[in-house]
Amino acid sequence: MSAKSAISKEIFAPLDERMLGAVQVKRRTKKKIPFLATGGQGEYLTYICLSVTNKKPTQASITKVKQFEGSTSFVRRSQWMLEQLRQVNGIDPNGDSAEFDLLFENAFDQWVASTASEKCTFFQILHHTCQRYLTDRKPEFINCQSKIMGGNSILHSAADSVTSAVQKASQALNERGERLGRAEEKTEDLKNSAQQFAETAHKKPHFC
Repeated sequence: MSAKSAISKEIFAPLDERMLGAVQVKRRTKKKIPFLATGGQGEYLTYICLSVTNKKPTQASITKVKQFEGSTSFVRRSQWMLEQLRQVNGIDPNGDSAEFDLLFENAFDQWVASTASEKCTFFQILHHTCQRYLTDRKPEFINCQSKIMGGNSILHSAADSVTSAVQKASQALNERGERLGRAEEKTEDLKNSAQQFAETAHKKPHFC
């Protein structure tokens, strides 16, 4: 089981939440954290996770999850409601950068994702989730590549694939309907021809 699947099962599923996406990160600038603040557990991996509740009305949140060295379990740390997110900074709109910033009402973090592609995927899901679940005060996305905001995003590609499949199925049904229509017309013509032949044959005089 991958780390993200384990996080979804261990952290979010018990609370009846569904994890939409996650990105493994490291801080760009090291914070001086007291030894006791980490529980004295040493090094750890950090994941920024996006989740929604299964119950209506749907609530979306961003959660910081950690996995300490030598442990197979995950620990929920900080959490913010999606409404608290004010700005998403992609750092470089022209290149594949793994760096990004998240600005909340009461927090600001500077991160580096494990890969630029993982950051891009997370940003696409985050942007889509903001558009879907937030009606007021949506966060500002700055210095982001155009594919994150739309265009070539995986979400749009998936939607395009579904649309294409529906169009192909519809076209196939239309073509089938046209073939059936032509067959019915041909059958009707044959029926009329047979009927006319029968009537003509019936009218002809019979010679014994």
